[in-house]
Amino acid sequence: MKYGLLKYDENKRFFNIGDNIQSLAAKQFLPKVDVLLNRERLADYKGDKTKLIMNGWFTHNTQNWVPSEDILPVFVSFHMNNTAAPAMLSDTGIAYLKKHEPIGCRDQFTADTLKAKGIDAYFTGCLTLTLDSYKVDDSLRDDKVYIVDPLYSYPRPEKIFYNVKAAVRNILNGTALQLSKKKKHLRNFISEDLLNSAEFINQEPPSNTYTDEEKIEMAESLLKKYAKAKLVITSRIHCALPCLALGTPVIFVNGFDSFVDSCRFDGILELFNRIDINSKTGEFSSNFDLKAKIDNNTTIKNLEKHHDLANVLKEKVKAQL
Repeated sequence: MKYGLLKYDENKRFFNIGDNIQSLAAKQFLPKVDVLLNRERLADYKGDKTKLIMNGWFTHNTQNWVPSEDILPVFVSFHMNNTAAPAMLSDTGIAYLKKHEPIGCRDQFTADTLKAKGIDAYFTGCLTLTLDSYKVDDSLRDDKVYIVDPLYSYPRPEKIFYNVKAAVRNILNGTALQLSKKKKHLRNFISEDLLNSAEFINQEPPSNTYTDEEKIEMAESLLKKYAKAKLVITSRIHCALPCLALGTPVIFVNGFDSFVDSCRFDGILELFNRIDINSKTGEFSSNFDLKAKIDNNTTIKNLEKHHDLANVLKEKVKAQL
């Protein structure tokens, strides 16, 4: 039997290391990796029968759905975004998913969407919850606090000024005037000292720079950093979910207000210590006891609600491989 692992198309400017972290979560269950299969081109694969864990976001290229008959899918932690669902759930798409049901879904939104089409589906949570294989002993933790892509849905320079045309457009439509909003909103609940001393990490590096192998190495390097951290503050679910698996205290900063984003979180947000922000006003609330701004002395414990999901996921994947 051959075994495949997902790789990903880049957009014109950036790629998301969170995708590669999800591939690492799948890789740990495979006896070997014979081939990297592009998530956006699974219909094009021709070769030996290959088992592939179908976890993560599907799909940007809806014209290339459904996957090849040479791919033997293992459906766990599968997310069908609301933007892709109408095209993916054609008669052909429904027949394909029914052929491989039950479909394990990363979020409740996906499970409900598939069930509405008569497809046997259930909520599994995300496969990155099983990344405890990267966990270290607490005695090896350092004093590092990482702030990882906080409020990344807000306007930011690299997305506003990436070329002249975009810069002009974003100046004229007023988006460029909102560049200070993120820092202003973060200052509402993070101390100035911590904003100055924490290490900021970007999980969206530039495109056309790294090989697939280098991307996997980058993802592993981040996991090793997070495993030793004192605290992580992030708006990336594929930073926050691995941190739960690693036993690293993590605060998820939720400033999303579009359904494209929020549908991904259905059934997942409940796992986190969380700060929810009104993206218009900056007003926020927390689901944990936050008596003052987060600083270098802040100590929190994760909710530990993820263990049941992680344990079931491990058994499901092993049984299907």
